[in-house]
Amino acid sequence: MASILDCPIVSVNARVWRFWSFVLKHDAMRYISIIPVTVMTFFMFTDLCRSWGNIQELIIKAYFAVLYFNAVLRTLILVKDRKLYENFMQGISNVYFEISHIDDHKIQSLLKSYTVRARMLSISNLALGAIISTCFVVYPIFTGERGLPYGMFIPGLDSFRSPHYEIIYIVQVVLTFPGCCMYIPFTSFFASTTLFGLVQIKTLQRQLQTFKDNINSQDKEKVKAKVVKLIEDHKRIITYVSELNSLVTYICFVEFLSFGMMLCALLFLLNVIENHAQIVIVAAYIFMIISQIFAFYWHANEVREESMNLAEAAYSGPWVELDNSTKKKLLLIILRAQQPLEITVGNVYPMTLEMFQSLLNASYSYFTLLRRVYN
Repeated sequence: MASILDCPIVSVNARVWRFWSFVLKHDAMRYISIIPVTVMTFFMFTDLCRSWGNIQELIIKAYFAVLYFNAVLRTLILVKDRKLYENFMQGISNVYFEISHIDDHKIQSLLKSYTVRARMLSISNLALGAIISTCFVVYPIFTGERGLPYGMFIPGLDSFRSPHYEIIYIVQVVLTFPGCCMYIPFTSFFASTTLFGLVQIKTLQRQLQTFKDNINSQDKEKVKAKVVKLIEDHKRIITYVSELNSLVTYICFVEFLSFGMMLCALLFLLNVIENHAQIVIVAAYIFMIISQIFAFYWHANEVREESMNLAEAAYSGPWVELDNSTKKKLLLIILRAQQPLEITVGNVYPMTLEMFQSLLNASYSYFTLLRRVYN
């Protein structure tokens, strides 16, 4: 059985999760990250209750509180369902190495390009997350006054009095790294697994167009067996997308609700602040939100569109000289491909670019309403 850590399309995220003991192993490392970050997130929300009246401060603190809440939620779901995630990644590893042994240069080129793309996404997301997180924790040093990277209120403790301030600051700096590792690999995991879904779909498209190559046209049994194998591959892809959807759909729903509201709030904040440094920082926050949501919707939309193209690939294949029994088998693929394979938001709405545009339109509409009321 192929190893998950040796499968290049998921190995980057799997190794990060394994380091923190979220999957593939069980030891105290996971609690070293989850418990302190969860406690810090709780105190971040308590601090929101003290920020009413200062709209700018409230929005910034709410942004970080929601960000860390999502990180904790993702990790808790991952740990709770770790067997499902491990079995899913093991299935990816097995299919990946099966495709890597197909003797077709176009399929191998496709597999290589998507693998490179998935690894680059995972590595660049981690690097970008590390850079931006560093900016978050360093920024208060240059403001000229005492401030924390993330607002926190601990009852009975003055967070801005020495030595409390220095201790809390150092704790937040230290916890930023595991928080980053709790949040970013899940986004990369979603992107990598949807890219592998595209690999499987495009491989099937290629095989539907060339399934008679290297087979004697008179050898009907081999042709029929090949078509049956293609139907099984199609069923496997359908199951794959369904399992992926079950793993991510509710997290996508939380993202849909929380970041839609935060995007509206940050647009409003960008409209009322006057400090140039803060404008740059808020613009960076908005960029992070949009790029995060866009990565989800873009890849899910690609899976949907390419799954429907399977019908065209089957029809454009060498089916004319086949017997009626084999033609009917191909017709099953064409009929099933009329129903797109979809990743959904809370099992309610499909994740498409149209849905992404609707989310942006809704956020902008609420932003204009909020600005009008504020003015």
